[in-house]
Amino acid sequence: MSSCLLDSFNRVIDYLRVSITDLCNLRCVYCRPKEGVKLVSHHDILRYEEIMSIIEVARDLGVRKIRITGGEPLVRKDVLSFLSRLTAMEGIADVGLTTNGVLLAPMAASLKAAGLRRVNVSLDTLRPEVFKAITCGDHLKDVMAGIATALQLGFDQVKINVVLLKGLNEADVPEFARLTLEQPVDVRFIERMPFGGEAPPNAPDPFSAVQVLEMIRSKLGALQPEERTPLDGPARMFRLKGAIGRIGVIDPITGHFCGTCNRLRLTARGSLRPCLLGPTEIDIKTPLRQGATKEQLACIIRAAVFAKPGSHRIASQTIGESMNMIGG
Repeated sequence: MSSCLLDSFNRVIDYLRVSITDLCNLRCVYCRPKEGVKLVSHHDILRYEEIMSIIEVARDLGVRKIRITGGEPLVRKDVLSFLSRLTAMEGIADVGLTTNGVLLAPMAASLKAAGLRRVNVSLDTLRPEVFKAITCGDHLKDVMAGIATALQLGFDQVKINVVLLKGLNEADVPEFARLTLEQPVDVRFIERMPFGGEAPPNAPDPFSAVQVLEMIRSKLGALQPEERTPLDGPARMFRLKGAIGRIGVIDPITGHFCGTCNRLRLTARGSLRPCLLGPTEIDIKTPLRQGATKEQLACIIRAAVFAKPGSHRIASQTIGESMNMIGG
């Protein structure tokens, strides 16, 4: 099999984001609609063995980086055993995990023992009352304890992902940036994307990555641009003077970084999604359960990669599914 996976725009696709569950222990306002979502049945969720089979084929095609997402991946039973097998897989150079952090503190030592070295924590505010308004939960202390524990245990990289929510967390921006002054964390500010049937944006979100940088500069001083590493993904990276950590901005709406996209998504229900912001999904679970060979599975993965668009069409469409159904 080929060791380099190219799409129709000659982009190298070497990164697979894998959702292992649609379940979550929070209900964030931008991720799950107020009326709730219809959860996927247990039978329709990919089993760990099936996920490993797909990852093995993707690895043989050239995928080298895996990120485990959800829903909330830490709520799935036996996740530690799965991660131990995944981090030991020959040919996979990097495994990361994205979590809301609620269960991170009690699980962090076991996660590190399972071979995990990088963790992203989704956290949109540092204020308890706003946290409750965003997540419909009262777990800010748990999340902060999780971040502190991961830092104490010496994970190679701890990132905090902050979704920009107009009218809710503007005041948190400089406070999040301030965390990088004394802690080895990457705080990344992410423009909100229209999931779950929201109206498509007809203009750039007023609370954009550009505004974030100005907010930080006005409160904390100049930002020095940093050279981006392969593990930074699409984030543009900066550092405050004397800071230990870094600040990143991810601007899918105003920045359009599609030209450098290197990723494919596997949903928990067993479909490959070529573009997070596009409607196309390709079923790989059914062929797998019907006994497809590795070469047949490789053909499905190649087809999904070939279906990647040159850029998203978010200005003219919305994504009807909630984020927990797609995978972060």
